[in-house]
Amino acid sequence: MKTPSSTTVRLVQGLALLSTGALAGAFGYGAANLVPTFNAVPLDMRLHFHAQLMQMNGITMQGAMGISALSALTLAVITRGTARRSAAVAGLLTVASFLITRLGNVPINGRIKEWAATSAPADHAEILARWEAFNYARTATAFAAFALLILLALRRGPAAQDTDGASGTNVRKERPSLRGEGASK
Repeated sequence: MKTPSSTTVRLVQGLALLSTGALAGAFGYGAANLVPTFNAVPLDMRLHFHAQLMQMNGITMQGAMGISALSALTLAVITRGTARRSAAVAGLLTVASFLITRLGNVPINGRIKEWAATSAPADHAEILARWEAFNYARTATAFAAFALLILLALRRGPAAQDTDGASGTNVRKERPSLRGEGASK
């Protein structure tokens, strides 16, 4: 199998950072701003707004999760060593965000949509608290994935292996470690 060029690796890494950052940012905004607002307004207002928001978010958030997972996992395939492991874990964390959303939040969103058209059941507070717990869990996995990709970019993992333009072979470029203790391995 042909080794991808450093430009390809950098482009995939950039897409992984961009999409995972957008995902973490969207989930972070929701956790920091929307959830407290949901809890501050009357229940019927929350239910109507929540149902409409989730309808609008469906495609956008699933797309962000998909691009995040695919780009991070692609980065894992085209890199080696620590970079491969870090990218793979980041990809799996975004898959975890997707699974938490699909198996945790989405079924509750369906119930919230029903409640907005009728009325909330007696145990609605417990169900909404469960939705919030799933929301915080998917936010944490998205932020962890983004943090791993940032650390990978800062250590220049994938970019540390460049292609020699003349021969097309990979050349490992030695660079000082972050602690200044000589060349990295």
